[in-house]
Amino acid sequence: MNAKPIGVFDSGYGGLTILEEFRRKLPQYDYLYLGDNARTPYGSRSFELVNQFTLEAVRYLFGQGCRLIILACNTASAKALRNIQQQYLPSLEYNCRVLGVLRPTVEALGSLTKSGHVGLVGTQGTVQSGSYPIEIQKLFPDIHLESEACPMWVPLVENGEHESPGASYFVKQHLDRLFQRDPLIDTLILGCTHYPLLINQIRKHSPPGLQIVVQGKLVAESLSDYLQRHPEIEELCSKGGSCRYLTTEAEEKFEEMASVFSHTSIRVEQVHLNPL
Repeated sequence: MNAKPIGVFDSGYGGLTILEEFRRKLPQYDYLYLGDNARTPYGSRSFELVNQFTLEAVRYLFGQGCRLIILACNTASAKALRNIQQQYLPSLEYNCRVLGVLRPTVEALGSLTKSGHVGLVGTQGTVQSGSYPIEIQKLFPDIHLESEACPMWVPLVENGEHESPGASYFVKQHLDRLFQRDPLIDTLILGCTHYPLLINQIRKHSPPGLQIVVQGKLVAESLSDYLQRHPEIEELCSKGGSCRYLTTEAEEKFEEMASVFSHTSIRVEQVHLNPL
């Protein structure tokens, strides 16, 4: 039988933090990771381009046998997921699904915040999309959300500067702005898969007792629950315990940078996505 891996898509490297939790929680499945590193970052791009790039990646992963794809990129989840689910998936002849990381993140808030005041740090694209407040309003209309776009955080991580004085400066700058606007925030969403690498800096510059929402484990738990609730999708996912890595950039660059995000040695293949 041909492999039908679970697809994991990210605009770059950050989704490796999600994939690592998938493999820890659900090691029996096959996985296929695709990073669109040649066109990263997505955070500052328009809705139209993010939709186009994400759909190109989804089509490619379906062509590789995936029947379930997780958009591990917050920007892609915020800007492209709804369009793909509503406009693209109904046109397919076979049963398949595309899920994102926003909903599982938001679902956790009800058991975390005591004050009802939540902060979000993310890319410009994620914050400007308004997707987090929309999802929060659906599930927890009494929660107040304050958001802060942090455009320097991803470049700091991808340049290996996440423990540097420069990272400390920019993390403090944005968190100070956030907590000045709402001192009652007791829960902070890390709305980008790069941000767990800044966790030490974030803790250092946050108020004591702050609940920090890191997405990897939450999304892995949600995926496990989804597969249990949808046996018609679960049975389509092959179970060989394998993992392949694909990138639209040079293999050498990806393998070097991937060590920052993953605790395993990675061999990657370069691929080219067909434009729409």
